Amino acid sequence: MSDMKTVMTDASVQSFVDTVEHAGRREDAQKLLEIYRDVTGAEPKMWGSSIVGYGSYKYARADGSQHVYALAGFSPRKANMSIYLMSGCENHSEKLEGLGPHKHSVSCLYVGRLAKVDFTVLRELIADDIEIMKDRYRSASL
Repeated sequence: MSDMKTVMTDASVQSFVDTVEHAGRREDAQKLLEIYRDVTGAEPKMWGSSIVGYGSYKYARADGSQHVYALAGFSPRKANMSIYLMSGCENHSEKLEGLGPHKHSVSCLYVGRLAKVDFTVLRELIADDIEIMKDRYRSASL
């Protein structure tokens, strides 16, 4: 079905978080585990070697190939925390204004330290993004 390199694995999410090298990023990853648990009610799964994902959805590429990917998630990277807004950051521009310091690409929100962002806004961003994805993809589930 998929030639994707980033697929769900059986690796331990907590073991991955516990081994994040940067202490601040490790602390933020632990906080995100709590936030995502509250927002999604789902158990986290590892996607590839460094993405903590929640739920999944199926989609087709332009070439017709079918793929499965995490519905929501994050990755503690060296330079920042990457939070994935799979529907695209442009769908959240108003809320992003109230988040606090961040940068973003098409579907990736980059945050330095979580202590500098508004947790209420972050929770709303995650919840809203999941709802958009569920509306867009019938296969989306947590």
